[in-house]
This record gives sequence, C-alpha cells and structure tokens, in this order.
Amino acid sequence: MEWIEGIGEAINYIEENITEEIAIENIARKVFMSPFYFQKGFAMLCGFTVGEYIRQRRLAIAGSELVATNEKIIDIALKYGYDSPDSFTKAFTRFHGVTPTAVRRDGAMIRSFAPLKIKFMLEGGYIMDYKIVEKDSFTVMGVSKTFNYENATKEIPQFWTEHYQTGKGKYVCGMYGVCIDESMGSNEFEYLIADNYNPSMEIPKDFVTKIIPKHTWAVFACKGAMPKSLQDTNKKIFSEWLPNCKDYEIAAGYNIEMYTDVADYPQGSQDENYYSEIWIPVKKK
Repeated sequence: MEWIEGIGEAINYIEENITEEIAIENIARKVFMSPFYFQKGFAMLCGFTVGEYIRQRRLAIAGSELVATNEKIIDIALKYGYDSPDSFTKAFTRFHGVTPTAVRRDGAMIRSFAPLKIKFMLEGGYIMDYKIVEKDSFTVMGVSKTFNYENATKEIPQFWTEHYQTGKGKYVCGMYGVCIDESMGSNEFEYLIADNYNPSMEIPKDFVTKIIPKHTWAVFACKGAMPKSLQDTNKKIFSEWLPNCKDYEIAAGYNIEMYTDVADYPQGSQDENYYSEIWIPVKKK
C-alpha cells in the first residue's frame, strides 16, 4: 500500500469506528505502517495528530447529535468516549466555545469539523537534496526522556530548554535529536538530546549512551532558519518523497535530526544559511 493511500485508508477506518475505542497501533496495523512513522506522517500531512483528529471529529459529531436528537447529554458523552458529564462538558466547551447545556437549552451555535479527504493533486516540481548512505553502528551520549506521540511536539522543545537551563549543555551540546521506537508498536517513544560518544570521557550522572544500529539512511539536507527549515523538509519527505519513492521504504523506528554548530553562522540557528539534516532509516522495497 502506498503512503498517501495508507493515510486515506486510516482516515476511513477512524470514521467507520468513531464511536469505538480506537488504538493508534491498530490503525497503523490496518494500513500496514509502523505506528512510529504513521503518526509522524499523519501529523505532517494533515496538520494535527491522530489523537487530535479523532477527538475533534467526535466532539463535532456529538454537537450535531445534541442539536438533532433528544438523546441525554450523558448518553452522548458516553457514546463518544467520555466517562463523566464533567469531562465531556470541559472538552465540548473547549471545542465548541459553549457548553452542551447551552446548545440544547438555548440553541447556541456549534462548530463543524468535517472528515478529512485525501485528494491527489499535481504538486512537487521542486528540488529536494538527499543522499542514501550506508552507516555503521555508532554510539551517542546524551539525556533521554520518554514522550507520548500526542504531546511530543510541545514537550520536546521544553526538554531542550531545560537541558540548557540546567547546565547540561556543557556536557552535551546537542548535535543530534534522536527519536527511537524500536518496537514501532506503542504510543510512546524515547527521545535523546545527544552528541557522538567519546569513550575517553566519563559519563556524567543522569546521562546515557545509546548504540544507533547499522542502517541504510536517507539523509535530507535542510538549509535555512530553524525550526522552519526542518519543518518544511519534514513535510516534503512525507507528502512528496515517500509517496513517490519507488526504490525505498522506511526500515526501522529511528528518526534523527543532525544540527551543525550555531557558532559557525552569524545569526546562529536563525541564519538563512544554517544547515541541518534529517536521517530516516530505509530499505529496498
């Protein structure tokens, strides 16, 4: 199954099971993808996480049912995965801007959130700089933390800020941002702020070493101010390169961002020439 078609099938599966308990690993399995890259690709293509999409679709449909039926609010709450009126009211109000009671009693307006539809369009035509590299295993040293896919985009930048604020930057500058989900089957992954490991250096307290296995890597060049250059390249990887790559597919649950030294650029990481890379392990189809 091709990448874009797989995302489309995943959306159909979500819609068909919107009132059921939906496990992300089950969605990914249905469309023959690893949960690790399914969630990353979904967010890149659609603009929000799988969890956010499911939650907003449920709340939108719940709002429609409040208007169109006489079902009790508690029954609608339970139907769409909320185990108490209070939790449903809070989520409903955040999404619609009004309480369920105001909709039912006062005829307050609600918000719609239509299901996603994958459309095939003529796009591309721009250049992506990448190379395929055989790389032996190597060891990195850094600080490690486990993140949930749902909150990672907000929490990882905070992790970097804490790293430097607590003085750990004097031991590990942060040459790499490493995502690891070796099982490729859970809702969590390990993330490291890391440098290449120097065996002659004593490992500081609270730091870890990690062996990155031997892989064939697709290495994508990113040039420009951070984080936009990385974000733009990531989006192109999932919307253009992967769907159109006839020779390679993702091989393992690793994703590495490599950053060059900000001291080498007049404007640091905001310099128009700042260089970084995205590494994705691949294998022949």
